[in-house]
Amino acid sequence: MADITKGTKRLSGEAEGSQDSKRVKTNGDKMDAKNPYLAHLEEKPEADFESLLDKLERRNTTAKQAEAVEDSDINPWTGQRHSERYFKILKARRKLPVNKQRQEFLDLYHNNQILVFVGETGSGKTTQIPQYVLYDELPHQTGKLIACTQPRRVAAMSVAQRVADELDVKLGEEVGYSIRFENKTSSKTLLKYMTDGQLLREAMHDRDMSRYSCIILDEAHERTLATDILMALLKQLSERRKDLKIIVMSATLDAQKFQSYFFNAPLLAVPGRTHPVEIFYTPEAERDYVEAAIRTVLQIHACEPEGDILLFLTGEEEIEDACRRISLEVDEMIRESDAGPMSVYPLYGTLPPHQQQRIFEKAPQPFRPGGRPGRKCIVATNIAETSLTIDGIVYVVDPGFSKQKIYNPRTRVESLLVSPISKASAQQRAGRAGRTRPGKCFRLYTEEAFKKELIEQTYPEILRSNLSNTVLELKKLGVEDLVHFDLMDPPAPETMMRALEELNYLACLDDDGELTPLGNLASEFPLDPALAVMLISSPEFYCSNEILSITSLLSVPQIWVRPANARKRADEMKAQFAHPDGDHLTLLNAYHAYKGAEARGEDMKKWCHEHFLSYRHLSSADNVRAQLKKIMETHGIELVSTPFHDKNYYTNIRRALLAGFFMQVAMRESSNSKVYKTVKDEQLVLIHPSTTVTTPYEWVVYNEFVLTTKQYVRTVTNIRPEWLLEIAPVYYDLSTFQKGEIKNALTRVAEKIRRQQAMKASKA
Repeated sequence: MADITKGTKRLSGEAEGSQDSKRVKTNGDKMDAKNPYLAHLEEKPEADFESLLDKLERRNTTAKQAEAVEDSDINPWTGQRHSERYFKILKARRKLPVNKQRQEFLDLYHNNQILVFVGETGSGKTTQIPQYVLYDELPHQTGKLIACTQPRRVAAMSVAQRVADELDVKLGEEVGYSIRFENKTSSKTLLKYMTDGQLLREAMHDRDMSRYSCIILDEAHERTLATDILMALLKQLSERRKDLKIIVMSATLDAQKFQSYFFNAPLLAVPGRTHPVEIFYTPEAERDYVEAAIRTVLQIHACEPEGDILLFLTGEEEIEDACRRISLEVDEMIRESDAGPMSVYPLYGTLPPHQQQRIFEKAPQPFRPGGRPGRKCIVATNIAETSLTIDGIVYVVDPGFSKQKIYNPRTRVESLLVSPISKASAQQRAGRAGRTRPGKCFRLYTEEAFKKELIEQTYPEILRSNLSNTVLELKKLGVEDLVHFDLMDPPAPETMMRALEELNYLACLDDDGELTPLGNLASEFPLDPALAVMLISSPEFYCSNEILSITSLLSVPQIWVRPANARKRADEMKAQFAHPDGDHLTLLNAYHAYKGAEARGEDMKKWCHEHFLSYRHLSSADNVRAQLKKIMETHGIELVSTPFHDKNYYTNIRRALLAGFFMQVAMRESSNSKVYKTVKDEQLVLIHPSTTVTTPYEWVVYNEFVLTTKQYVRTVTNIRPEWLLEIAPVYYDLSTFQKGEIKNALTRVAEKIRRQQAMKASKA
């Protein structure tokens, strides 16, 4: 283990829930086996099931009345008999701490429009509060839905599935979810889980959110961009729509700040179902936190009693590598000692749903009766801090880092950087160990570092993000005065000015800051403004089909697979798809090859494995493409292609890339063939080693700026400087450029174009 010493702190919680509830008939009295009401239902359940809900009064239901309906043999939402599983789950639900305060919650809910609800980890808030509201709002009578937002797609999907099971309904019918590029709801849906971004997109077309009678913002403490904007919009909306109920929920938040922001809304706090958690610290800082984390996991497996392990790491690559290394080490331990079996599962946002569900599988059985117990180890991003609950976790390993988005408005660079977590996050992580029994949390940093170096709360995303997309959304939402828009934490004026400037150059906003027709159309796409503008402009370059494919590929994680044990082979395979003009065209070649193999009826998983491509990410890109295609067709954007054998096929695509990314261009420095300088910002950058570009081109367009040990531009394609002056004349107005190499080069290009035009004119 990473030489961990026991700390003095201990997280304590209340003892687990209340006694099992008693089965009651619908008027709340105890029932016996020969209840005449139930006998009546035996004969005609379909005819009378609605009378169950008729006994409830909208926005005036008591906990006792709602529980009586829940206890009935008939499902009030479907009219079918409840399954045995339903009653088993119901028994467990009644033991959750939040159930003890159901009536207190309903009293506050009935008497207030806005309610702040703090439910600690394990209280049951995410699954139970929306159901309490469901039995009070009775959406089947009003025709208005209940929305519950989540910051993460994984949580929206998994919680919706859990609640569908608890209500004994089919996911996608009475309970559904909506995430970017996937909508699993129907006309029957009454309770809808969704990402906060999805609700924001709905608000663009329905500013009064008239489809909903209650909106629940869950995990508000994560303070994502979309959550902050939603809070500001709902605060305004609450004054226009007095019938709309709003609940702001979180596991840990600065409750007073949220209360004062929402007109001094009342607060209800519910303790979590936690057991004591012992905290251990390292005596000194670790040099390599990944190595230390793996050693700690293996030491726990070798020495500690049974119980599953949750290890927090920062991203997909790190997690997959750690899973592989832990699995190999455990296999070695099993051969050399009597260690028990261990299943290792990764968990991160881009993992497909069916693979995410594997974390809920049971730990493996011992190899022999009475042998060392088996356990599972889940290696996760901070997605497992609050969004998901995994029973069986007894040990938490916390290296103290997570990936955070950081934006520098001066250089216009947005990067995902590995940063220390906050104290609030550390407490959340530790709390995961005490869900089912006393647990242990191993912090791979010193106690002094925890006390003195970690900030109290993570900074809201709105203070560390590029706001171009946000500003476009706000304009579409009808917010005129961006400066005085009532955000809980207003961003720096410089960040806002950069966003307005970028949208103006993209022609999404006019010089008065008003939304243009192009901006209005761009806001319909769930994409960054530059990608949306590129897609909308692509028919002008006769390549909208190809740009649609490229946009989809840029909207999913990297499609290239480069395992540590086969890097040379992976690079050789990638070279087969390489296009001499750059990475965007290489992506397109790989996608065309993938679709060709699919059309031939090949085993696609096998084909992708052989070609070192990610089947998961390519399938995801296919899905994104289909969704974007629908939006294009809805708005009459033509789908066209230049004939493949036309010499301008790839040229047109390269030109179309500049329609959206003309601000992301770099020129090679004359003194150094490997160093490039970005246009206007004049940042010195290198082309990322993952590129397929072998020729040092003079000018390149890039998709992203990556900040690691050096400054890199990634996903680059060769372009011609004359295209810049033609496609983006406003941005490339040379009078706005600083004196220097880039201005001199563009001036020479402009003079050459003028001479050519003069010669043509004289010949004419």
